[in-house]
Amino acid sequence: MNTGVGRARIGQWYLRWDKGEVFQVTGRDERSRTLEIQTFDGDLDEVDEAAWTTLPLSLAEPPEDWTGPIDDVETDDLGYSETAMTPEDWAEPLQPLRASEEAWEDPQEESERDPEGEGLPVEGLALDEPTARDRLR
Repeated sequence: MNTGVGRARIGQWYLRWDKGEVFQVTGRDERSRTLEIQTFDGDLDEVDEAAWTTLPLSLAEPPEDWTGPIDDVETDDLGYSETAMTPEDWAEPLQPLRASEEAWEDPQEESERDPEGEGLPVEGLALDEPTARDRLR
């Protein structure tokens, strides 16, 4: 049932149809006539060369994410990242941080605020004028 993949090739990736499993042939033991395979998630196994021809297999592309069998891989270790910087990025000036105002904050100085919330008077009061105060005395 091997569907034409032929003899196992070391380093080749295969798809096993009945399990939906992708694996790579990693070695051949001539003495025991077995093939050593490693699945994408890192499991190691052996397959008889005689059983190889009966497996439902097809050739597969190597996985894009090769980190499957490796534990605890940091993004920095992969040689790429979403935050990679170019030399031009390092030459750019730093952007100053602006303190943002909250929606509830009043931009007016506290001394200019109307404590009663009635608004500021359009014209001054008569008693605020020095001449008007002198007349009342």
